[in-house]
Amino acid sequence: MGKQPRERVLKDNEAKAVTRLIRVSPQKLNLLAQLIRGKKVDRALADLTFSRKRVAKDVKKTLQSAIANAENNHHLDVDGLVVAEAFVGKNIVMKRMKPRARGRAARIEKPFAQVTIVVRQVEEPA
Repeated sequence: MGKQPRERVLKDNEAKAVTRLIRVSPQKLNLLAQLIRGKKVDRALADLTFSRKRVAKDVKKTLQSAIANAENNHHLDVDGLVVAEAFVGKNIVMKRMKPRARGRAARIEKPFAQVTIVVRQVEEPA
């Protein structure tokens, strides 16, 4: 008596990985998602490795997780993988206060984001 298995949301030639609670604004994280969208995974990993952005390490770990999911869970060929989707979403926002002049306070918001990467196996044209 357990739960019924859920239908698979992705196609058979796709795998995905999600990283939540990344301590950066979604706008900054989206710059890296745009950088790798549509590229082959080896090229995307190289771009993230040499990126000067601080969160490039987190996005690279997510991409490596998606590649590992494709290889181990869905038995896809790593050499034919392409970053099909890379999108960013908002997460929680920490609210802090900063003291200001004349006894007032200013609100500081520290946003978190999440990134979802979907890799797809494509057939090489012969």
